[in-house]
Amino acid sequence: MLKKPKALLKYYDILLKMMKITGMKFSILLRSLLFIFGLILFADGLILILQNKIHLGTILPFLIGLFFLIYTFNYTKIQNFLAKHLKLQKIWRITWVLFSIWLSSLLAFFIYLHQHTQSSNDVPSIDAIIVLGSGIIQGKPSPTLALRLDTAAQIAKQQPQTWIIVSGGLDYGEVKTEADAMLTYLQEKHQLNAAMILKEDQSTSTELNLKNSQKILTAHKLGLDSKIAIVTSDFHTLRAAAIAQKQGYNNFITVSAETPLATRYNAWLREYFAYLSGWLLNEY
Repeated sequence: MLKKPKALLKYYDILLKMMKITGMKFSILLRSLLFIFGLILFADGLILILQNKIHLGTILPFLIGLFFLIYTFNYTKIQNFLAKHLKLQKIWRITWVLFSIWLSSLLAFFIYLHQHTQSSNDVPSIDAIIVLGSGIIQGKPSPTLALRLDTAAQIAKQQPQTWIIVSGGLDYGEVKTEADAMLTYLQEKHQLNAAMILKEDQSTSTELNLKNSQKILTAHKLGLDSKIAIVTSDFHTLRAAAIAQKQGYNNFITVSAETPLATRYNAWLREYFAYLSGWLLNEY
């Protein structure tokens, strides 16, 4: 057996050391990034959960962030354990691949929402505006709902002869319907003509918001062929449009209101699952 030249062995040792150092640097960089993202996600989820905002959009970031933090603090132990269990190592790698695919689909959904939003400044001539509900707090519109109402008011001021339907029933723990709170908000903040604001105060979901609003449209000699602007939050436009289309609205546009930054991406994350589940259940 031929012996390797000393120069070649030396080069080989140097190469191994460089690969080891590079691997260590990559490991440190990976753990640092995961720690930062984990801390952000964990804190974001925890703060919102403590504010009683408990849904997938807050629970999932909290759990993912918690996992990342645990993983970074136990990185060496986990790698050593996986090195001794090859089957688990394969499952671990597959899990990361699936997580990456899911993350890519989530990013694509967010990009789609960014690109498919209609500004209130670009609304053509319409017959009616339907403002979808989004919850009230102690008798007043939530920050998300307030932005929807502000957006609707901008359109109404440009087209003062347009009917406005405020849609939302009685929330849990409230004594005032969402529609009543919406009407009061539009009058007090935007001084809109109360005679042009119509209340749909029986609904508890987007589907019912749109379904019950049809009766009000009919009562005012408008139908599914009328030019309707459906005002909702940016994250909600995609699903609202799908539901409206299924119900027979065939001459509508969706107008997006900005979501408050503090809850924007949590709401978008929740909507990702809501839209996906609706699609899988053939709801639209």
